Amino acid sequence: MSTSKVALIRCSTYDEEEVLAAVRSGIDLLGGIDSFAAADEQILLKPNVLAGDPPERCVCTHPAILKAVGQLFLEKSRTVSYGDSPGHGDPRPNLTTAGLTACAEELGLELADFDQGRHVDFADSPQAKSLLIANGVLAADGIVSLSKLKTHMVTRMTGAVKNLYGCIPGQTKRRYHYMNPNAFDFSQLLVALNLALKPKVRLHIMDGIMAMEGNGPRNGDPVHMGVLLFSTDPVALDTVMCELIELNPMRVTTSGPGGRWGLGTYRMEEIEVVGDSLTAARPGSFNVKRGTIRDFSSQGLLARVDNLIAQRPVLDKEKCVFCGQCVQACPVQPKALDWYKGNQNQPPRYTYSRCIRCYCCQEICPEGAIAVKRTFLRL
Repeated sequence: MSTSKVALIRCSTYDEEEVLAAVRSGIDLLGGIDSFAAADEQILLKPNVLAGDPPERCVCTHPAILKAVGQLFLEKSRTVSYGDSPGHGDPRPNLTTAGLTACAEELGLELADFDQGRHVDFADSPQAKSLLIANGVLAADGIVSLSKLKTHMVTRMTGAVKNLYGCIPGQTKRRYHYMNPNAFDFSQLLVALNLALKPKVRLHIMDGIMAMEGNGPRNGDPVHMGVLLFSTDPVALDTVMCELIELNPMRVTTSGPGGRWGLGTYRMEEIEVVGDSLTAARPGSFNVKRGTIRDFSSQGLLARVDNLIAQRPVLDKEKCVFCGQCVQACPVQPKALDWYKGNQNQPPRYTYSRCIRCYCCQEICPEGAIAVKRTFLRL
């Protein structure tokens, strides 16, 4: 039986020397830096930058991770770049506020183009046959994905597989959400994207030193995990992430298609965990939704019934500051969340019959004013 290898390295803080040693150890356990880059190659480091939030909020990959990985790959490659397409706004200010620009400039990393892209055809793709991919991704010879261990309302957790969604530039991400409205369709899109980029993606590294539980991926609670995870198999890496927090990996909706379509394995018996002990690294408790995700893609009367009983995004009017980012993020037309009669001095309102449960509004809200809740009818 062939196995996928996941390296687990304990790392208690973001102290730069400690992180550098931990990253080096993890990469060495997978074959060393020579296994992932050549001297004449351009390597892209792709962190998770959902939004421009400071490192202590645990929304983005920590700058110490980018710096450590950048240092190691600069020892090998001629050019190392970095970048991501955030959920809202221009990449540059988001990267700066997240603390990534400063460490990148210190190392001399080039900022990759995540503003623009071009459509690429993927004839062998099991789902998405053509996708808009950022120019910086297309220009790279190899990619190192730097994900963040966080909860997510659509896929339960956001990890290695989900992180590559930022390779799609700008507002196109919202359009793809609209075209793939439920968790299962969206997860298939994510897996198809990973398969399309697989020839370029050399390594996945997950920042789990400080993770996020609860109302993730932007407004959850920071929690100390003290781990870094490394693998060439993003499905296996996400599976070990699930094992750490004692979540059934099949509750993460990318696991099934990831396994069926050959992206990787979610079966622990097919995964070799090297490095530190997985059992010893478990936090003991972790706040994440653990129930089965239902498919609410039915039509007609059943669709209206489903809409009544499905969990939904709910806006807390006391926390809302009327910034409108949630309204901009809503991908449907007419919008499921919009200003009532155009009044932008009051909190926007939902029309749930239009809501596709993509949770883009909850994901992007900077104030944590939107949470996903069950209705009183939901079992």
